[in-house]
Amino acid sequence: MEMRGRFAPSPTGELHLGSAWTALLAWLQVRAAKGIMVLRIEDIDPNRSRAAYTEALMADLKWLGLEWDEGPEKGGPYGPYFQSQRRELYQETLRQLAAAGLIYPCYCTRGELAASAPHGTEGERVYPGTCCSRTDGKRTGKEPALRLVVPPGCVAFYDGVRGRFVQDVAREVGDFIVRRADGVHAYQLAVVVDDAAMRITHVLRGADLLDSTPRQLVLYRLLGHAPPEFAHVPLLIAEDGHRLSKRQRDLSLAALRQQGARPENIIGYLAWKAGLMERFAPVAAADLIPGFSIKRIGTGPVVIGADAVRLSGAR
Repeated sequence: MEMRGRFAPSPTGELHLGSAWTALLAWLQVRAAKGIMVLRIEDIDPNRSRAAYTEALMADLKWLGLEWDEGPEKGGPYGPYFQSQRRELYQETLRQLAAAGLIYPCYCTRGELAASAPHGTEGERVYPGTCCSRTDGKRTGKEPALRLVVPPGCVAFYDGVRGRFVQDVAREVGDFIVRRADGVHAYQLAVVVDDAAMRITHVLRGADLLDSTPRQLVLYRLLGHAPPEFAHVPLLIAEDGHRLSKRQRDLSLAALRQQGARPENIIGYLAWKAGLMERFAPVAAADLIPGFSIKRIGTGPVVIGADAVRLSGAR
């Protein structure tokens, strides 16, 4: 089967070095297998997504040499490639789940959950099932979220970077939200619907999403879809231990370009940090394809420190 991978950024800020890291590795995985690369814009949250960021991130990816085969501007057989244009697919999936008795309305507030729900995976609150058996009906003036009824039992999968991973979703997470109270479809639902519809066979993304993968596998199973293979790569972190984010604007691609960085320097730096090169050297993304192997990527966080000066071309 032909590999189909994807990079699916959210246009909520400038593309930063951490996103470029994930994009590069996902792109190399697909290109090394002579597969199809998909770009999907995850702009499902209207309060945070901006069209200007979409245009900027696509320009940055092209500047880095990370072209895609299907996606915005190019189209493809499984479009549209903007989540904001795929809401009816999510609604249809909710109707399917509702018909099977697998979702229910939840009127719990954040305060109520903080007071009653125990801590679970990664500090998240385990939903105690408060509204699963609620009989008092709709609360006046409050729209409900929708939660998925999670079946009991452990979910296990093999991660391409981290090996076997097991989670008891019902015990460690509980019934999770598939549509927020404001009507926005939850990430867990949208990503499963989209990856299944777009025939994605391999998902390479950041390790911060590892713990959410079992929830997605629950949805894959309930919806009757075959899941892709997953690989969760380590995050880039600053020397103080904090992960790189869009708030660190000095490490955005736009800022680095203004400082005189060249794409070959950024690609070479990220490849060196990933263990794909023994030492730093400027390199084009395409030149890394022949020697790429996901087995060369470690599992620990990757520290971006004083050596980031190499981004601007210093040796």
